[in-house]
Amino acid sequence: TQFLLMLSLRSLFFFSCWLPQTVQFRGSHWETSLLAFRASLPMRAQPKKKKKVDVRREQAQKDRMKKKIKKLEKAAPELIPIEDFETPLKVRSLPPLSFEETERRVLLMKKWSAYKQKQDRAEKQAIRSLVEAQQEALKELRLESEELYQAAIRRDEGLFPFEREEPNYTPPLPGYDPPEGKCIDITKVYTQ
Repeated sequence: TQFLLMLSLRSLFFFSCWLPQTVQFRGSHWETSLLAFRASLPMRAQPKKKKKVDVRREQAQKDRMKKKIKKLEKAAPELIPIEDFETPLKVRSLPPLSFEETERRVLLMKKWSAYKQKQDRAEKQAIRSLVEAQQEALKELRLESEELYQAAIRRDEGLFPFEREEPNYTPPLPGYDPPEGKCIDITKVYTQ
């Protein structure tokens, strides 16, 4: 009877590792209930077949890697330039000006600024005189007729929106379908 009990326990243990683990312990699928036999996942798996190791092939691979490492150590590493920090060296150096030329340029700038100042004053004076004349004409018109005055100060709705077409030096071609834009990558690739 003892022999049969041990045999039944062994068979129960053997079959329990092939049965799906339905009772879980503490939310883990690795551990089963305390009442069941414990069978870990590796016990239920097939044994892994070992790869046949070819010693010569492995040695040749190691030698190739050593060769590559030596080759990389011999050659000086090529530094990749950082183009963002390189400033262009195109600096135009002008010859120094003579004293007479600097004086001439200073006087020319003074004359130019005086001319532009006179031009600005004349434009502002013309605008001011036009506005004064308009106000005086509106006063006279109001004295003459209130209806004409109201018609004169009424806003002209036809002025806005103001649309204007500019001259086209290259008019559009009829029936031309422009192609979709494409990006050409000009990033420099450096190899070491």
